[in-house]
Amino acid sequence: MKCPMIPPDENQRLKALAAYGLGQDRPLPALDPVVQIAARMFNVPVAAINMIGSDHVFFAASVGVGTVDMGRDVSFCAHAINQTNVMVVPDSHLDERFYDNPLVIGPANLRFYAGVPLTSPDGYALGALCVIDGQPREFSEEDCERLRELAKMAVDRLELRRLEISTEQSRRPFEEFARNSPTAVVWFDAHRKIVTWNQAAAALHGYRLDEGESLLVDQLIPEREHPIFHQLIAQAVTTGTFDGISMPENVHGLRKDGTEFELGLSLFCWQEHGQLIFNAHLHDITAKKREEEELHRLATTDLLTGLANRGRFYREVEHALVAARPIAVLMLDLDGFKDVNDTLGHAVGDSILCEVARRLEDGLGKSGLAARIGGDEFALLIHPMDDLAQAQSIAQTLINSLAKSIVIDHHEIRITASCGVALAPQHAQEALELIGNADLALFHAKRLGGAQSFVFVQALRMEAVARHLYGLELHRAVHEGELVLFYQPQVRLSDGVLAGAEALIRWRHPERGLLSPAAFLPALENGPLAATVGDWVLDEACAQVAQWRRYGLKDFRMGVNLFGAQFRVDDLAAKVISTLERHGLPASALELEITENIVLEHDEVALESLRRLREAGVGVAFDDFGTGYASLSLLKHYPLSRIKIDRSFVQGMLESQQDKTVINAVIDMANAYSLETIAEGIETTEQQMALLEIGCSEGQGYLFSRPLPAAEFADMFGVAYSPRRSRRA
Repeated sequence: MKCPMIPPDENQRLKALAAYGLGQDRPLPALDPVVQIAARMFNVPVAAINMIGSDHVFFAASVGVGTVDMGRDVSFCAHAINQTNVMVVPDSHLDERFYDNPLVIGPANLRFYAGVPLTSPDGYALGALCVIDGQPREFSEEDCERLRELAKMAVDRLELRRLEISTEQSRRPFEEFARNSPTAVVWFDAHRKIVTWNQAAAALHGYRLDEGESLLVDQLIPEREHPIFHQLIAQAVTTGTFDGISMPENVHGLRKDGTEFELGLSLFCWQEHGQLIFNAHLHDITAKKREEEELHRLATTDLLTGLANRGRFYREVEHALVAARPIAVLMLDLDGFKDVNDTLGHAVGDSILCEVARRLEDGLGKSGLAARIGGDEFALLIHPMDDLAQAQSIAQTLINSLAKSIVIDHHEIRITASCGVALAPQHAQEALELIGNADLALFHAKRLGGAQSFVFVQALRMEAVARHLYGLELHRAVHEGELVLFYQPQVRLSDGVLAGAEALIRWRHPERGLLSPAAFLPALENGPLAATVGDWVLDEACAQVAQWRRYGLKDFRMGVNLFGAQFRVDDLAAKVISTLERHGLPASALELEITENIVLEHDEVALESLRRLREAGVGVAFDDFGTGYASLSLLKHYPLSRIKIDRSFVQGMLESQQDKTVINAVIDMANAYSLETIAEGIETTEQQMALLEIGCSEGQGYLFSRPLPAAEFADMFGVAYSPRRSRRA
């Protein structure tokens, strides 16, 4: 644990602190509203104004604080006073100053801290205003600015306290201390008669300076608030002080012309010549309140659409769950919005988002809250809601509403949306888990093809956990050489001669055995290792085909599947060509396989890389052809050499005229563009002969062989094989 530094001006600092008359048993009630506002504004359980003594600390005001160690050596605020700006500790467990601090590892469980120093007029650090949480969290620059604003409010109230103490000690005449002060100051007696006031107070209430002594202080506030004010004065008369008396939060001032304004009020009193004298400091806080309301609006609203933002949505879900209300959370995502944005521009995209927001609010009515979570993702909170069928019906109604055409700048645009639904308490009883479950349902709805809703089921959570675990284990698998390549032969349909092979990745898991790609490929493709593993597959497959060519398979080619991430990292074309050169292979020995998703997500980058590779002689095959949305248009623009006919059509071609028609159409298109064809998933001789009859030149599938390790592949096709030391990914 790192103890806080003692400032070089410590003696002067302690002397300045003493001028405020504060102590462990002498807090300042005027500061209570400041910490209460801080706790609400930042949604934290603990907020405090902590004054730093010589060897201990004490709270001038606090909310949510239990019993804690008040030693200066463990205090976070004792560190904060050595800074001029906000000190933020997002996660104390990761901070070398605090990870072993008793406040962190003990019952206090202090994980997050943000504190700003409070200074005297002479610049001495007295203490800090801080907000604290038991969970790690982020704290933006905007949050820092809001905390600094609250600190100014606290400093003002501390300064009033210092003036009160100073007044009690010196009893300076009014003219000396307040006559020309810009702060509105009113002195009055126990009967509430104004003794004197300054020009600032007279102007604040619309009077001349000389009218003050004929007034009661009651005339400066609306009649409806007189009882509360009279009670405050009566309490102070009884106790001789305002210490410990809480001030009302909402007070109004009254001008001579009858208009009202929101009033900031601080009251002090002292004995003078046997009489109790009252001192009121007044501020017109109307503008400040409006500013605070606007700041709150900005902090809780999505500026583009006017819907609630992510932070407010999460808080509203939390409040509903704490209140034990049955609720439904719907997560919506627009299908293909990126393409619309890229095609028509961001201005049109923004207009679409605003129209989507309007339709969601109209569809939701007053039964809940609509929010924009980010990008083209929206969220809805519906309460009360405990009927699963009704929640899904609402989701489908919203999807149907969004599917209606939108006209923007003479463009008629149609979009679809996918929706995930989760209910509490059925699916979760905690906000993050409930929203996460709705998000998993949304992910599944999109995976099913979009434009539909899906209700959360527990299997989705189990799949997500499995993906996460695989993601963690993949790092080990890559570095420990657990990934291996299997090879599935590709043959000429006319005579069964071996033409090549497709390299397919497998995972030899130390506990679960050999895993197929379906088990781990989603985690790999969407994780940080995709490009690294893709490069390894390319190198390993080229090394293997180079060996087999040396041992007799002279015109053998190798098919390698690409990951989308490989287009984003380095120069793919240069990397492929250098790999071929390193293994002494001609470009014709390699055929790169791409899917429609890769093409659509990396359009320009992919197109340029593939053109360079095709010009160099590398084959480019379009995998799973016919199963997507844009395949036909891509044939014209992409430098392809081969089309792979998807297994779903092959397996149904003998029973389904539709599947056979699709295959015929694909082969006709391939011929029109001078492209080769290969059919996947051939399992019977009848399928082979039917494909050959309609003009398909090559095929692969279990009829010829399942994917095999390199040694078994070589043995099956009678080629020499010598084990190589495989390079780890």
